[in-house]
Amino acid sequence: MKSFENVFVFDHPLIKHKIAILRDEKTSTKEFRELVEEITTIMTYESMRDVELKPVEVKTPLEVTVQYKVAEESIAIVPILRAGLGMVNGVHKVFPTARVGHIGMYRDEETLEPQEYYCKLPDGIEDKTVLLIDPMLATGGSACDALDALKRRGCKKIKFMAIIGAPEGVEKIAKAHPDVQIYVSTLDRQLNENGYILPGLGDAGDRLFGTK
Repeated sequence: MKSFENVFVFDHPLIKHKIAILRDEKTSTKEFRELVEEITTIMTYESMRDVELKPVEVKTPLEVTVQYKVAEESIAIVPILRAGLGMVNGVHKVFPTARVGHIGMYRDEETLEPQEYYCKLPDGIEDKTVLLIDPMLATGGSACDALDALKRRGCKKIKFMAIIGAPEGVEKIAKAHPDVQIYVSTLDRQLNENGYILPGLGDAGDRLFGTK
């Protein structure tokens, strides 16, 4: 895959360790859910390095000093349903007051094209830094449609974060949304004929919620 200025692939030993366990078909639903949350937290630290700060005056036991805090109400988390829900707590560990919206997408099993069925976003989201999250970036169709939906509603600063990405999906959204920073912890080999990532980890939603 060619490189894109708006794509960031993590190369962190802790993430590699956790993904190795995440991929294992023997990993339980409980452990899978915990690992997704832990990986998301590590990724959030790095992906939000440029988060907006504001100066505040703080009185220490010795003196008054000017420090910096994340601006109130400046962050919104938007998981793509349903698998994206598994990443929300991981982001909340870093930004516990962030508002949460939801975008529901499903993939047509014949055409593999995404369909939007639900969208509920926090008030004032157009003025926030929006972190769109989904564990798997496969064809890129759902992510592109979710990004389009956010932009139609006025969002101007959006980051997209996935745990595992396929080259086809990463390239699709990098080209379609060059203004969006794309973060993936691991870039896998390819998609199979059914649109699943190889080697991947199976269906993230099923593994998160124990539905198979």
